[in-house]
Amino acid sequence: MRVVAVLALDNVVAFDLAVPGQIFGTANALAPTPAYEIRIVAAGRRVRTESLFGAMDLHTDWDLEALADAHTIVVPGRTAFTDPDPRVLRALREAHARGARIASVCTGAFTLAAAGLLDDRRATTHWRYAAELSNRHPRIDIDPAVLYVEDGRICTSAGVAAGLDMCLHLVRRDLGAAVAADTARFTVMPPQRRGGQAQFITHPDPDTTDTVLDDTLHWMTANLHRPLTLAEIADHAALSIRSLNRHFRSQTGTTPLQWLLHARIRYARQLLETTDHSIETVARHAGFTTATAMRHHFTRHTGLAPLPYRANFRATHTAEPRRILASPTRKRSR
Repeated sequence: MRVVAVLALDNVVAFDLAVPGQIFGTANALAPTPAYEIRIVAAGRRVRTESLFGAMDLHTDWDLEALADAHTIVVPGRTAFTDPDPRVLRALREAHARGARIASVCTGAFTLAAAGLLDDRRATTHWRYAAELSNRHPRIDIDPAVLYVEDGRICTSAGVAAGLDMCLHLVRRDLGAAVAADTARFTVMPPQRRGGQAQFITHPDPDTTDTVLDDTLHWMTANLHRPLTLAEIADHAALSIRSLNRHFRSQTGTTPLQWLLHARIRYARQLLETTDHSIETVARHAGFTTATAMRHHFTRHTGLAPLPYRANFRATHTAEPRRILASPTRKRSR
């Protein structure tokens, strides 16, 4: 029987904490024979949980020593990003060294990162906190747009619903597609959403705080229809390309060209949701060279082709989207 240890740290999000038990516990009940022993593990067998309806003290039967024979360790998200107790980080490193599978739900990725388990790996977390994770741990290849990432024996997921998808994916790996499908049906969730499917992020416009890239982000947003090059973006920001990349990574958690691609996809989504424009017209307005190029990038980032996306997310009453107007190309003094 595989031991699944859910590692609860102080400030753990109560809903995140429930996710692994819901999926692995349901799979246990539906499999021909129970396959998992599920443990909630906490240092000192006690943890303080957080939720939208208040905080709770949780007492459990399992201390950190219970991680020693775990097949899978799942780390739920927390409401605080402070580094955990060094004993926790040491236990995670030891578990990984002996071959355990380790996963995180939402901001639980910060704990894995603090243990050094995400260095030089691809990972994800909730899109809202991706830039913060990148700033703290620049060696991680963070993809803030996907539901979950599996990199070897390390899995990371985005928000709560993505944590359900990730755990279901792990059940599928362990017990097969039939048990996973039964588990999904019982939990009333889709039987399989690919990890690469997008989080359907709501991206805010660049804010108006006084940052090095503030003018350039607004300028890029206003000029999505143009074939902007990295050199042109650096020139507008009055930075070298190397400095531009560094500031972008620090402020946005990604590169200039990836940010530009995400902005174009975001605008294409807006046009698909709010207008009757053809795919070719949407592609042109959003700055893609061809409709084929837009279909490729749009499908890769959202998990849906443009037409199915429009069918699923089209507003009931269409309205003209907010127009992107060109702004003065004011440059910073060198």
